Amino acid sequence: MAGIDHARIELLVLDVDGVLTDGRIAFTDDGREVLSFHVRDATGMKYWKRAGGRLALISGRACGGVVHQVAEIGVDAVRLDAKDKLSVYLDVLAELGASPDRVAVVGDDLTDLPLFGHCAFAVAVADAVEEVRRAAAWVTARPGGRGAVREVVEMILKQAGKWAEIMARYRREGGAPTT
Repeated sequence: MAGIDHARIELLVLDVDGVLTDGRIAFTDDGREVLSFHVRDATGMKYWKRAGGRLALISGRACGGVVHQVAEIGVDAVRLDAKDKLSVYLDVLAELGASPDRVAVVGDDLTDLPLFGHCAFAVAVADAVEEVRRAAAWVTARPGGRGAVREVVEMILKQAGKWAEIMARYRREGGAPTT
């Protein structure tokens, strides 16, 4: 992580399958997909937004349940069925007016590798494929779908000196704040 100015990171780009989920897909009897998200990852994304960060999700699959799951978080861009992730990523950056040197990307599989070359901070989840872990500037301790996104958010906000702002909300006396 040497040389990375975490305070400059303003956009967090996440893969979905294997990063926000554990990579498993369950099906109902009628063939609908069922994906699960870790509540800490959702809370971490809320903290990221609360600290002024922007958030984008780019998935190679058309997993519609994702849009429903993240609607309340206020994700700035969601791109599903992205067969060419790099061109979709570059389009998202242009749409949001974000510079690659202010972006962190979290991935787990080979399709995420092209994005790693176009960001300031490339992160692999603990159970990412070997090539992605080797290419990453940092590897989480937690696997995808099990709190890895929360871990990334906390680390960046702590390194940027913004975690105290998040904690202050929970250290106030009286009343219990919501996440």
